[in-house]
Amino acid sequence: MSDVTAGAAGEVVLRVEHLTVRYERQSVVNDLSFEVHRGDRVMIVGPNGAGKTTLFRALLGFVPCEGRIWWHPGVSVGFVPQGLDVNRKFPLTVRELFHFGRTALAEEAIRDGLTAVNAAALSGRSLATLSSGEFQRVLIAFALAQQPDVLLFDEPTSDIDIGGQETIYQRLESVATARALTLLMISHDLNVVLNYATEVLCLSRDFHCHGRPIDILTPDVLRKLYGPGAQFYRHTHAPAAEGHDGHPH
Repeated sequence: MSDVTAGAAGEVVLRVEHLTVRYERQSVVNDLSFEVHRGDRVMIVGPNGAGKTTLFRALLGFVPCEGRIWWHPGVSVGFVPQGLDVNRKFPLTVRELFHFGRTALAEEAIRDGLTAVNAAALSGRSLATLSSGEFQRVLIAFALAQQPDVLLFDEPTSDIDIGGQETIYQRLESVATARALTLLMISHDLNVVLNYATEVLCLSRDFHCHGRPIDILTPDVLRKLYGPGAQFYRHTHAPAAEGHDGHPH
């Protein structure tokens, strides 16, 4: 099933038509179509193995695919992975990381990127001293410092506690609004989707739909995505009790 609904009014920055990605003749993404408009905050949800990261790899041109992916001419696209496999013991500070291999990244852009995710105090810290959550914030800041038009996030707060996640998403929303930045984020947290998404794209192996969270995230759709026993629990900013973490169960 594919139910593509219109996004927010505005210029189309990405159009995907009948996208199919296969690995060894097995379809991971199958006949997917949707549009993204400038300023949209699109959350991509679905069970593990549904093709969410594969979709990002296709959008970035990293894997061969069928169908059509169209980016608006001149659009700059950034990407924040779910962590990064680097040797954190390399003798490099956060600020040096921003300059590593790049000489054109302006100091103001670096400062703005770090400030946007409340990481300015990390500038002089060695990478080896950063926690996983701090390092993830640095990766987000690095992407923002490059001043893209569109940012793709693969679970950008996966190693950050719930309170920290709330701060990150609030800041990203503020930056996105100020810069007319378009965000595409993979998330397993439906609370985040409901609170911050303007559009949601639901993916599973044999089902996908696209539209406003309030219209799309129905009990019927959740059952189609996650199985007949799927339920949704809201969490607060305090540490969640088991089974009440805002994820589908």
